[in-house]
Amino acid sequence: MSRLRAAAPVHPVDARAFDLLSLTLAMVLGLHALHMPWWLVAVLAVVLGWRWWQRRQRAGRVPRWLKLPMLALLTLAVVLQYGNVFGREPGTALAVGLLVLKLLETETIRDARVGISFACFALMAALLSGQGMVATVAVALGLLPALATLRALEPAQATDSLPRSLLPGLGLIGAALPLALLAFLLVPRLDSPLWGAPTPDQASTGLADSMSPGKFAELMMDDSPAMRVTFDGDPPARAQRYFRAYVMARYDGFTWTFRDLAALAPSKLEVAGATSYHVSLVASHQNVLPTLDVPIDPPDGARMRADRVVVADKPVNDTLRYSLSSATRYRLEPELGPHRRRWLQLPDGFNPRALALGREWRQSHGGDDGAIVRAALALFHDGGFRYTLAPAPLGRNAMDDFLFDTREGFCEHYASSFTVLMRAAGIPARVVTGYQGGYWNKAANYLLVRNSDAHAWSEVWLPGRGWMRVDPTAAVRPERVSQGAAAAAGDQLAWYRTDWLQGLRNRWDIVNRWWDQGVIGFDALRQRGLLQPFGIRDVDTATLGWLLAISSTLFVAIGLVWALRRRQPRDPLRGAMRELERKLARKGIARRRGEGPQDYLRRAADALPDRREELAELMRSYLELRYAHAEPPTEPLRRFIRSVRDFRIARVVK
Repeated sequence: MSRLRAAAPVHPVDARAFDLLSLTLAMVLGLHALHMPWWLVAVLAVVLGWRWWQRRQRAGRVPRWLKLPMLALLTLAVVLQYGNVFGREPGTALAVGLLVLKLLETETIRDARVGISFACFALMAALLSGQGMVATVAVALGLLPALATLRALEPAQATDSLPRSLLPGLGLIGAALPLALLAFLLVPRLDSPLWGAPTPDQASTGLADSMSPGKFAELMMDDSPAMRVTFDGDPPARAQRYFRAYVMARYDGFTWTFRDLAALAPSKLEVAGATSYHVSLVASHQNVLPTLDVPIDPPDGARMRADRVVVADKPVNDTLRYSLSSATRYRLEPELGPHRRRWLQLPDGFNPRALALGREWRQSHGGDDGAIVRAALALFHDGGFRYTLAPAPLGRNAMDDFLFDTREGFCEHYASSFTVLMRAAGIPARVVTGYQGGYWNKAANYLLVRNSDAHAWSEVWLPGRGWMRVDPTAAVRPERVSQGAAAAAGDQLAWYRTDWLQGLRNRWDIVNRWWDQGVIGFDALRQRGLLQPFGIRDVDTATLGWLLAISSTLFVAIGLVWALRRRQPRDPLRGAMRELERKLARKGIARRRGEGPQDYLRRAADALPDRREELAELMRSYLELRYAHAEPPTEPLRRFIRSVRDFRIARVVK
């Protein structure tokens, strides 16, 4: 007795289903491209394209001797790039690579279903890197070819054109939106937003706790929002929009660093004028909170350092909203106290020419610190300095090279060299980094500050005046303060200054702000506020659960009634014939009671002479599919369904 079992039938994937599967994987790769190494994306794109081309030439799996080395190389590449295969970024890169390699062995319907299931998971995983509106819409668009692939894998499906294959998936997503909206509104929320934020290695404000010449250049190309600010009154003038973040004291000859002053009390602040405002800070994964110069008190959940830098109790891993007041006219630390030496520190053996120039000014102006500050600003204004985003490289004595040789740079060059000159002259000074300027959005009444608005300036301490802000960049390029970073860049960023482009970017930010506040920031507080107008005041978990259950039941019931009324016949051949009958009936050629399909189509052909051959072919195909086989063959059935769908009636002969 034979123990061999009959092999399970193998159902190959047709060309259209494979095309849709390849398109789905291309969408997955595109969604993750920005968060993966460019070379890995390029290699996977080549593999995907080659496999699609190879499958169209000849069906069949890629040989195992080729797949196994590619799998090993993929794993090795991820390990070399990230150091391991665990974590969000290495795990995502490995998953996307495995998904593309899965296509190499996809030949059966079972393989395709496994691949499309994995692809749906990878599509949703893209939201781990960002939940913006564009990313969410892109994921939804990626689901269209995935749903179309699943539909194409079903038997007796017509081979539609590619755009037409996507329409049923679009309808399915549209039908699911009401249920998704119910779940979004009624699922119990935590006190923090439902959506998780990207991990610290992904999002950043662009600012760091150190600064060296040339570090800010790349920020000019970063157009992403850093924060949005609303004011209780009129916004301050553009020249007063300085948002302090890091105050840097230590200098090693090239790099300024942010020192820990947690043990010291905030320096004394005498306020002569103040403004109140509210900040919505994009996730920076840092603790420092940018504040308008100079903050009076820290907001809730934050503390204030001795230099009046505001530091949050925990890293900002999600959009953070805080309110505070800042002094616009003030005296900051009129008595410097015992820490004067901290603000005069300079490394030994660096920048001898800059140090000599500072000492020379001290000898020339004596005890007039204000005159020394003016001399330094005059040097930048009249000394042939140039503002550029592509300065010449600097050597070991960076400030000497900048001040006496290259004389070209941007904000951190000027802030760093000015501070060194002041310290060399015996004036306490420090470097401050943050944001300057921003775009006032009149349509929504808020100040949009982008990462490209990152700026560096100096603060000097003068007797009787205390710490005062000095922006040496303004002495070289006043447009940086009066008009913004793009204006300061001039023709170096000509595309950036295009009026229509800036207008489009700024209007689009209104949409992004609404999405951040209304969707990503939809927390328990906003949920309670939304449901209270409907008489639901006690928004507890049980109440929300009952509301969600009742609403979902009603929605599903309505959907079932609609589906039953529009239920397609189980016999796809009969369904196609009924569709043809409906098309002919709309032109007055209705099927008579007791009339067979052959007689009916002959009569229709007489009434439609321009469609006689087409109707004759449809009649022949129908009779063969209905009576020549126990079960209609898949491919001829698909051709018949497609022919009926494409059938059009031009005129009727009376």
